[in-house]
Amino acid sequence: MPITPDTKNWTWVLERACPECGFDASRLDGDEVARLMRENAAAWPAVLGRADVRERPDDSTWSPLEYGAHVRDVFRVMTRRVQLMLDADDPEFENWDQDATALEERYAEQDPATVARELQDAGERFAQRLETVPADAWGRSGHRSDGSDFTVTTLARYAAHDPVHHLWDVRER
Repeated sequence: MPITPDTKNWTWVLERACPECGFDASRLDGDEVARLMRENAAAWPAVLGRADVRERPDDSTWSPLEYGAHVRDVFRVMTRRVQLMLDADDPEFENWDQDATALEERYAEQDPATVARELQDAGERFAQRLETVPADAWGRSGHRSDGSDFTVTTLARYAAHDPVHHLWDVRER
């Protein structure tokens, strides 16, 4: 069953701490994101191994499994976007509808162990991509079709919030 799509423009996380999860992406150096994403990816197998991995806490919130699949795909999308920014001058990113992807890819039906492995692999690839950004390339630009502009640094910061926030979303209560 689909949930109500999140239509917020989350780019404000580049300017201030998230009032929900407390994460402050504005304080990160771009190269710090690699370490943080590895730490985040390493925490997900425990979440995806929980007995309640397929249970939604309510009708408007994804299950831990759905969040894990989403985080895996965030790592993949952001890795591609960073690479595109390094390869092209001010590229426009392909639109990505996370809610449509969740339905099309049947996040809720995926195997949690497979998602855990894929999430760790995707997190590692994202971290490696960030670690190999040349010092003079952190200011390269790219943008979304909605007009949101990024540098490699701000995209890395923006990308960091999502996995951190979703790990907070699935914490055991």
